Amino acid sequence: MKTAVSTKKAPEAVGPYSQGIVSGGLVFVSGQLPLDPSTGGMKEGGIKEQAKQALDNLGAVLSEAGAAFSDVVKVSVFLTDMRHFPEVNEVYSTCFEAPYPARSCVEVRRLPKDAPIEIEAIARLPHRSAP
Repeated sequence: MKTAVSTKKAPEAVGPYSQGIVSGGLVFVSGQLPLDPSTGGMKEGGIKEQAKQALDNLGAVLSEAGAAFSDVVKVSVFLTDMRHFPEVNEVYSTCFEAPYPARSCVEVRRLPKDAPIEIEAIARLPHRSAP
């Protein structure tokens, strides 16, 4: 069984997919671009501002599913320019702390909407005690 996750606090999907899916105690968050959910446009500024927006969008989907950055077990980061890696790490480290999730970071030729970064994640749903 799977349940779609949707929030207005993150940009709408730019294709036929869900912002996130909950299944088997896990949350699978689709790749988040640095789109401002209030305008639908690309976040202005440099890679730091855009990485922050992509992470904010990721956090909004996690929150809607009942999870948080501390529940993330795997992250995939896609960059159109690997020279941005140090700056992205700087912003990334403000959202995650040890023990850090497993992570991949790859350079790609192009991303949807010509974004410079896209970030996706898998998180576990925290166990909750019965009310």
